[in-house]
Amino acid sequence: MRIVFMGTPEFAVPTLTEIVSSGHDVVAVYTRAPKAAGRGQAERKSPVHEAAEGFGIPVFTPRSLKQAPEQEAFAALDADLGVVVAYGLILPKAILDVPRLGCLNLHGSLLPRWRGAAPIQRAVMAGDKRTGIMVMQMDEGLDTGAVGLIEEMPVGPDMTSGELHDKMMLVGADLMGRALAAVERGSLHFTPQPDEGVTYASKIDKAEARIDWTKPAAEVHNLIRGLSPFPGAWFELSLNGVPTRVKALRSTLASGSATPGTILPDLTIACGEGAVRLTAVQREGKGAMDAATFLRGAGALPELGD
Repeated sequence: MRIVFMGTPEFAVPTLTEIVSSGHDVVAVYTRAPKAAGRGQAERKSPVHEAAEGFGIPVFTPRSLKQAPEQEAFAALDADLGVVVAYGLILPKAILDVPRLGCLNLHGSLLPRWRGAAPIQRAVMAGDKRTGIMVMQMDEGLDTGAVGLIEEMPVGPDMTSGELHDKMMLVGADLMGRALAAVERGSLHFTPQPDEGVTYASKIDKAEARIDWTKPAAEVHNLIRGLSPFPGAWFELSLNGVPTRVKALRSTLASGSATPGTILPDLTIACGEGAVRLTAVQREGKGAMDAATFLRGAGALPELGD
C-alpha cells in the first residue's frame, strides 16, 4: 500500500520501522518542524524526522494542515492510507478524507478512557491496573473514532509511565503491522466506541508536579510513577542549608506514620495516610541516583512539609 506516515516522538519510530520493514511504500512522512534545543539552541529534528531520513523517505514539516496549499500537496501524494502516531497536529476533514482507505491512529489507552494528549501518564497517575493500545479509524473528533484492534496490558503497582511508554511503543508497532495486514486482506473491522466511560487525558501541567505530602500515600506514589521520568514529580528540602529541588523518580508504598512530610528511615516519607519510600531520586543539577547514594550525600534531612 501507498502510505503517508504522520508522527513525531520516539514513541512513533518503531511503528514507522515496522511499516517500512513490512514492504509498504511509505511515500512521505509528516512530522513536527525542528525546534531549538540545548544550550546552543540549535534546531533539532524530531526522532521520526531522523528515522525517515535514514530510510530515504521524503519529510514534510508544515506548521498547519488547514491551508489549501498543504492540503493539495497531501492529496498529490495519492496515498491509500494515512497512519498517525503521536503526530501533534490536528488533521482537518480535508486531510482525513484524502487517503482511499482513510487514516488509522495508534492510541495508547483503552478508549474511550483517556482520550487526549497524555493517556499513558494519566493512566498511571490514576492508578489504573490495566491499560492498552488501540488502532482506530480517525474522524474529526478527539480520539472518538471506531476501534479496529486492541492489545491490553497490565500496569504493575510500581511501573512508571516511562516503562509503560517503552513497552507500549513496541507492542503498538506490532499491532499496527497486524492492522495493515488485515486492511490488505479486507478483514479489518471497526467497532464504535461506547458512550460510557469517557475520560480525558489533558496535557500535564507543571503545577501538578509538586508533591503534596498531605495526600494519601497511594496518590503520591501514583503521581511519582506517572510523572517519571518526565517531567518528574518533585519536592524541595534544605541540603546543607541550601534550598534544593529533588525529583522523585521511583517509589513504592511503605509502612509508617508521622506528620506528613516527615522523613523516616530509608528515605521513607510520611503522607496524609501511610507513607512512600523513595527508591530513586534526582537532585537539582545532578544525575539520577538510588536512595542510599542520595542519603550518603545529603546529611541531616529536615521535615519536608507540603
